[in-house]
Amino acid sequence: MSYKVIDLFAGPGGLGEGFASLNGGKAFEIVVSAEMEESAHKTLTLRSYFRHAKRGQDRNALSAYYDFCHSSSAPHPKDVAPDLWAKATSEARQLTLGSQAGNEELDKIIAAAKLSSDKTVVIGGPPCQAYSLVGRARNLGKANYKAEDDHRHFLYKEYLRILQKVSPAVFVMENVKGILSSKVNNKLVFHDILRDLSNPSIATQSGDGPEYVIHSLVTDTAFSYGMDPESIDPRDFIIYSERYGIPQARHRVILLGIRKSELGGKSFARLSRADHTVTLEQALFNLPKLRSKLGRSDSASTWAKTVSDLSVRLAQEARDAGELQMATALSNLKSRFSDELGTGGLRIPHTQPAENSQNRYSEWVTDTQLDVWLNHETRSHMTSDLGRYLFASTFADTFERSPKGHTDFALPSLAPAHANWESGKFADRFKVQLYTRPSTTVTSHISKDGHYFIHPDPSQCRSLTVREAARLQTFPDNYFFQGNRTQQFHQVGNAVPSLLANQIATICNDLLASRKK
Repeated sequence: MSYKVIDLFAGPGGLGEGFASLNGGKAFEIVVSAEMEESAHKTLTLRSYFRHAKRGQDRNALSAYYDFCHSSSAPHPKDVAPDLWAKATSEARQLTLGSQAGNEELDKIIAAAKLSSDKTVVIGGPPCQAYSLVGRARNLGKANYKAEDDHRHFLYKEYLRILQKVSPAVFVMENVKGILSSKVNNKLVFHDILRDLSNPSIATQSGDGPEYVIHSLVTDTAFSYGMDPESIDPRDFIIYSERYGIPQARHRVILLGIRKSELGGKSFARLSRADHTVTLEQALFNLPKLRSKLGRSDSASTWAKTVSDLSVRLAQEARDAGELQMATALSNLKSRFSDELGTGGLRIPHTQPAENSQNRYSEWVTDTQLDVWLNHETRSHMTSDLGRYLFASTFADTFERSPKGHTDFALPSLAPAHANWESGKFADRFKVQLYTRPSTTVTSHISKDGHYFIHPDPSQCRSLTVREAARLQTFPDNYFFQGNRTQQFHQVGNAVPSLLANQIATICNDLLASRKK
């Protein structure tokens, strides 16, 4: 039996992927995934097509998907298998939740599906810009900004509205850690969210409806309607992704809501910690080396000479500053720059067969039927930033930590031309992701520049690609992100790691199965 899923604020589908891929796609079926942004919606639709083809074992439709991945000249899957594409477009909807038109369309879809509340799960993560620490800092800089007038603080109520309408047996809601401290009218938003989620009908003033117990997925902490939110530690709802086999220190609040009548006092299993930490090196284990671009004058030979000259100059600056260890490390780089490295692209042919999976992570991300690397293309960087990337990655390789601020970036040519460089506010402006650890949190800011996501290999001298960021978010390699590169980065940065979502889906499936028994 498969349970039905409503995926709200779906983004490119990381949370939905975890559910829809469980047990070979047999445990959960997405009825609708709602996303307002056009490029993310295109990614959602293409992925929905892939899942339908795979679940139905439709060889022709599945071949069309891989052909489209392998070649830009291949026909689009919608032209090869229009009936299956129609199913995908029926599932993935471009809707603006909170708007009258978006809400009306979603309500029609849900009504037409004739869902059984006992066999339905609602998942999703309302937009987090109003809750994140970065977003709140940005808002403080806006003249006349008032949190109570920012509709983004209240988009969770669109999620709440669907809970009241559908009364699912289980729901999962995800958001940034900053939601725990965000305030409106000097009141903690998270306290209101707990109260509202525990009794959606009361919160939406919509008559009678079930109550929910809001559970942590990692501790025994739970919140029920009528409790004082001050009586629990909200940090118990934080999931530290690196503890669960995700190669990224992504710390997010994830709430599991269970209809109060469902468990009947029975306990259930929480997330199980992974046996070992998955590092950045393990996450990027077989991706091909690439070089950064240089803009209009780009060529492999020009790039090799540029970074080689930079390494010589920086080595001399380090020597003059008495930083002999760095001087030696930078000098040794000169022979490592290859003029044969490419800059990647939307599709890069494999030069060798994909490796067989060796562990849970690699089994999850790799696909031996795929003959290309998708979305693996480097950015262009200014020469001044190339110098900083080169220095930073060499520093990290030498001292096993990323350099911080002006105290570590002490060489004359490395200081950016802005007055606040030595204020301490930009200590992590240029950050190397270390091979030996999980990465830091992949955020949507990666779409703006790569300064915080510098590749640890000095010989590549660049920031991470979309595919590398996707690996850290545990998207399978056959997940084909649509839109331009900036949009692809934005989709990846805002997503839920799909492998973590799959573990949460297992818990939900077990809960629903135990209810049936």
